[in-house]
Amino acid sequence: MGMRSIALVCGLFGFGLGARAGDASVSVGSKRFTESVILGEIAAEAARTLGLAVTHQKELGGTQLLWKALLRGDIDVYPDYTGTIIDDTLAGKKIPDFGALEAELAKLGVGVTRPLGFNNTYALGMPRKMAEALQIKTISALARHPELPFGFSHEFLDRAEGWESVRKKYALPQQGVQGIEHELAYKAIAGGQIAVTDLYSTDAEIAYHDLVTLEDDLRHFPRYDAVFLYRLDAAEKHPELIAKLRSLAGEIPESRMIAMNARAKIEKIGEALVAQDFTRELWGDAAKTPKAASARDGMWGEISRRAKEHLFLVLVSLIAAVVVALPLGVFAARRPRVGQVILAISGIFQTIPSLALLVFLIPTLGIGSPPAIAALFVYSLLPVVRNTYTGLRSIPAPLMESAAAVGLPAGARLWRIELPLAARSILAGIKTSAVINVGTATLGALIGAGGFGQPILVGIRRDDFGLILQGAIPAAVLALLMQGLFEVAERFVVSKGLRYEAKGLT
Repeated sequence: MGMRSIALVCGLFGFGLGARAGDASVSVGSKRFTESVILGEIAAEAARTLGLAVTHQKELGGTQLLWKALLRGDIDVYPDYTGTIIDDTLAGKKIPDFGALEAELAKLGVGVTRPLGFNNTYALGMPRKMAEALQIKTISALARHPELPFGFSHEFLDRAEGWESVRKKYALPQQGVQGIEHELAYKAIAGGQIAVTDLYSTDAEIAYHDLVTLEDDLRHFPRYDAVFLYRLDAAEKHPELIAKLRSLAGEIPESRMIAMNARAKIEKIGEALVAQDFTRELWGDAAKTPKAASARDGMWGEISRRAKEHLFLVLVSLIAAVVVALPLGVFAARRPRVGQVILAISGIFQTIPSLALLVFLIPTLGIGSPPAIAALFVYSLLPVVRNTYTGLRSIPAPLMESAAAVGLPAGARLWRIELPLAARSILAGIKTSAVINVGTATLGALIGAGGFGQPILVGIRRDDFGLILQGAIPAAVLALLMQGLFEVAERFVVSKGLRYEAKGLT
């Protein structure tokens, strides 16, 4: 089934494919690390002070995902860095200065604010005690220690100015470098699993873990001045918001950004509250907006909200899959040769990695619920198709011959005999899809779909085990409830005789 068909099925169940709420709303995005979330919250606060309805799509992943979402119009504003924009987003363009950067972005319908006041450059770091013992002060000095294990964030491994270019410029001999999430790299370096990792120079963990930043003695890394990127059409709709964001130029020095990161990461204060404190100090009474819902709802309110989001993803995708997969399973059972092709295609869909499928769907469906539901729909197909096929093909031939002998038409045989006899197998397939969907739906948080994956991602980023459990435990409970619900449903859908036969009773 093609992506157009998936989009059509999704549309039938009542959600827009990348639709925006309207001109009065503003959508802010942020990447999957603390500083980006804080800056995103600052932009959201700026919108709230102007009375605008604002949505903050937090932790949407890496640079390219945010950039594509901005170009599509799924978000209006997000924080980024000049080095990232020049070397990654606009790679291959010759951009000698900030004016040239503004001109290149304008060609794409994108504007950029002046730098906010700090340079969050990439750096390589290692434990201070180890660096002093080995007398390592510069990146060049790492060449003398090929035995040191390196671990870098996945984005750093892929970037043009990342590991490969660093290795070549500094002639570093290290091989077999590990890829690891940036937030987890600090735990790995603290635990001794790796000796060197990439740092953001404003990370609060540098001081917390007593790491030393190695001197970039060959001046490899460019400046990463923090800025806000925004759509030019959003600037036309909300010029006062863009003026407010532009007024932040030079207002966030490096020391202030490190302090805000520390409050969120080390003191575990919510990013929304950190941003509110900053804006109230900067803008005074004008910034006294109501606290965000996430800050006032408490744990149970948050769990309730995430449960609704998670159930929406699971139920819509599951219903759509049943509507499509059940007829496909019937057709496959009636036409065995074509059926093998249907089963094979469904199986291929099942083998596509979840993250890869989400990324493939974003250009068509944008971010948020639509691509997450479409991906879950795809993963739900195989269990339902296969179990429908198996259940119908397992019906004893004499029963089918008897039904044909009494003159029942094909439609009547299907509804009165075949589907009831195959009901247990079909229901097992739907149950399998439902349970799989509950677990897989947690990945939807990576593209702004919410659900129980959101607290898990935040917990990993903040190194907060309690937040991780706040997402993981309800997701596990929901999976068990789904399984129990289908066990109960089986008592009503499957005849008593078939249930007894399945248990080996007579």
